[in-house]
Amino acid sequence: MTKINAGRPRAVIFDMDGTLFETDTLLIPVHKRVFETLREEGLYMEETPPVERLLGCLGMLLEDIWKNVMPDSSLEARKRADVLLLQYELEGLAAGEGLLYPHVAETLSELKAGGAKLFVASNGLEDYVKGVAQYRGIASLFDGIYSAGEFGTSSKVDLVAKLLQDHGLVGEPCWMVGDRSSDVEAGRSNGLLTIGCAYAKYGKASELENADIRISDFRELLQLPE
Repeated sequence: MTKINAGRPRAVIFDMDGTLFETDTLLIPVHKRVFETLREEGLYMEETPPVERLLGCLGMLLEDIWKNVMPDSSLEARKRADVLLLQYELEGLAAGEGLLYPHVAETLSELKAGGAKLFVASNGLEDYVKGVAQYRGIASLFDGIYSAGEFGTSSKVDLVAKLLQDHGLVGEPCWMVGDRSSDVEAGRSNGLLTIGCAYAKYGKASELENADIRISDFRELLQLPE
């Protein structure tokens, strides 16, 4: 693990699902549509898995998500689910479905006005991650939106390392903000102060045990000591 550089952050890196975006407000109807279509196409004839199983996998790479959600499915079904999930997510976002967590937009604006560069680092697909930012009106606040789908990284540790390298932030004081153990690992492995979002309910509370700080309201980011 790299030594943490504390102090006023030059940059703040955010996870997307469960951190900025209240994913279940979009994913619950999308999940239903995905499995209805798979069944219509004869690719998955089992009972629809509970949506809680999908929500619990947020933060994983997509191929790992389907292995957990429908472990008895064929590779063809999983590949088709990839396509349908993105299609229905983007359609839902365009139709106004899906909400940011309370106070996200204004807090991001204040952090940016205070001089911090803002980034997203997500294990999701590129079009989805950028789509959330675009359709929810926060894309212009970020200096970069990084996704595993765009860069083909095998872990969030590698994705965050690439982001830091690309923007000359290696060794600089930065924060990593997220709700899953993968976010904490990515931050700590890259020497960042890790902030766990305890308001999200998609993972287990124990996933944030190693975070340096935990917050229960997004606005608390503005109150943290420099």
